[in-house]
Amino acid sequence: MPRRALAPALLLLGSLALTAACSTGSPPADTAPSPDGPSRTGGNDTGPQVDLTKLKGVNIVSDSSTDRSCPWATSYPDVPGAGKMTAAMKKDVEGRLAVFLGTDIGGPPNCGGSAGAAGPEAPELNVSFSFLVASGDVLGVRLATVDRTSNADGVDTRAYWYDGAAKNYRPSPALIADDSRDAFVAALKKRLEKQEGVTPDTIEASLGDREYRDTYLDDMAFTADGDLKVDFDRGTVGVPPAGRISVTLPKATVTPWLSDFGSRAQKQTTDPDDKLDLGAAHTPAPTVAAQPDPGEDTTDCSKVKCIALTFDDGPAAPETGTLLKYLAQYKARATFFVVGQNVAAYPDIVRAEMKSGHEIANHSWNHPVLTNLTSAQVRSQLERTSAAIKDATGKEPTLFRPPYGAIDGKVKAATSLSPVLWDMDTLDWKHHDPAKVSQTVVSQAAPNDVVLIHDIHPTSVAAVPEILRTLTARGYHFVTVSHLRATL
Repeated sequence: MPRRALAPALLLLGSLALTAACSTGSPPADTAPSPDGPSRTGGNDTGPQVDLTKLKGVNIVSDSSTDRSCPWATSYPDVPGAGKMTAAMKKDVEGRLAVFLGTDIGGPPNCGGSAGAAGPEAPELNVSFSFLVASGDVLGVRLATVDRTSNADGVDTRAYWYDGAAKNYRPSPALIADDSRDAFVAALKKRLEKQEGVTPDTIEASLGDREYRDTYLDDMAFTADGDLKVDFDRGTVGVPPAGRISVTLPKATVTPWLSDFGSRAQKQTTDPDDKLDLGAAHTPAPTVAAQPDPGEDTTDCSKVKCIALTFDDGPAAPETGTLLKYLAQYKARATFFVVGQNVAAYPDIVRAEMKSGHEIANHSWNHPVLTNLTSAQVRSQLERTSAAIKDATGKEPTLFRPPYGAIDGKVKAATSLSPVLWDMDTLDWKHHDPAKVSQTVVSQAAPNDVVLIHDIHPTSVAAVPEILRTLTARGYHFVTVSHLRATL
């Protein structure tokens, strides 16, 4: 059957004219932190901003699907020198994904027992990260998990700590000295007793047993003032309707109870050093150089064959840098739909993308199903990412791609960005085979197609030279999504 010249993804762009303006600079009302009481932040968000330029050589380990019936995305940082902490995060993330997909019990994936189902009841797994502190010999990272197959609210947060002096991973309870653990827990219980939805029975069930209580103390971090904030998942220290519970112990109260590592973690949070030194051998961070900008694109896609290659979920090191070299060899332009948390870690790569003549677009902060979020959360996801893009490039994006293609009226009304879907999904996240990815594109390509690839996978990047070589020989021009729209 012949393909229409005007691709469906481009038709969608025209039909989804978005007019709602969005405010910037203020967090959504449903994410405001509170010192004590229900935590709506998904973790401790009251600490100082971490200077990510200290994280030399960091590798963001990301993976995701594009399957709307079984959406999942995972991401965590691998920081040189903190291998044992990375191993702990990797084990937890892979374990959560296996449970979500059902592969932990053998047999084919069944997506949380649902076998995959589109719509508002569809499952979703999202694991994202944030840095708590990265200074001196202390590294702290929080993983936030949303699992919509969970019987609770599906939100779980956990803090991971690394002690560079001891060269060892530390769980949150290690912030407290062993001989002060009872006094610390007693202070927590006293504060918890004042919380709505917390009863003596719920406190005793979670913190009463010395052998198991550390399990519930897995999300602890310092604020910018040196207070210690402890977050509890829903249904742990309180009844489920009470939601997540947060307790903050003042600096003066908690400081005498800190371990040596806890004292260093507190100091590096309140008064960070100029650099992070975890004792790893110095390895220069790979630099991504901008490629020559092909200049103004005069291609008229109404007269010649055009195709828009789009790359999701990056930037990634070193994959994106390699990809830029391949594109430059053919003077090919592309559109990069970047994830905000990766932009914050790799602003230099995003700058290189722009300086190489490519288009930068918004793909949310941490790849959630936007239709599962409130309007305020959608705005936060997109605004944070647009701000990170502007910080890196000096230019705000005009396009966004909703993860998994999940978009509805609520999402459209939450932003003035124009949505972009795709005509061809290479399924490269499922088939890590360069030959299969390239064959998919060259065998299915049609004029004005928008093609979905991911630059976080080395195998996908390796497929690009064959795509460029074959389609160039067939007379195709590689243009950005915006250029394709403008010339059709």
